[in-house]
Amino acid sequence: MVKVLISKPGLDGHDRGAKVIARAFEEAGAEVVYTGLQATPEEIAEIAEREKVDVVGVSLLSGAHNTLMPKVIDKVKEHGMDDVVFLLGGIIPQQDIPALMEKGVAGVFGPGTPLDEVTDFAFEQVAIKKAENLVEQMGSEMGTKSSNI
Repeated sequence: MVKVLISKPGLDGHDRGAKVIARAFEEAGAEVVYTGLQATPEEIAEIAEREKVDVVGVSLLSGAHNTLMPKVIDKVKEHGMDDVVFLLGGIIPQQDIPALMEKGVAGVFGPGTPLDEVTDFAFEQVAIKKAENLVEQMGSEMGTKSSNI
C-alpha cells in the first residue's frame, strides 16, 4: 500500500483542495496522513519520517511555493528519506515549475486537474522508485556474491 502525506505549510488557511486530494488518495487505496494547516517544513519532515510515507503532497496557494517547497524537500531528505515522491498542488505559475522540478518536485498539479490524474501519477512514481531500489539492491547483492563458475 502507498502511504501519502498531505500538508499545508505556511500561512495559507485554505485547505479545501488538500482535503479533496487526501480523500481522492484514500478512495484510490492509499493510506493518507494529513498535517492540517500551517505545518512547518520540519514538522512535515518529522511526520513523513515517523509515518514512513512514500509521497509528500504539498498544497500551496499563498505564492510561497518557491521558498517553502524546497525547504520541505530539504528537511525530508535531511531525515534520510531520499526515495519520497514530492507533489505540489495549488496556484503555481508555469514559469516557476522547471526550477521546482529541478529541486525535486516530481509533479505539479493546478486547480481543475482530474483527481485520478494526480493519484495515478503518484502511484506510478512510487512504483518506479521501488523498482529502481530493487534493481539497485539486487545489483549490490550480485556484486557481493562469489561465482562458482
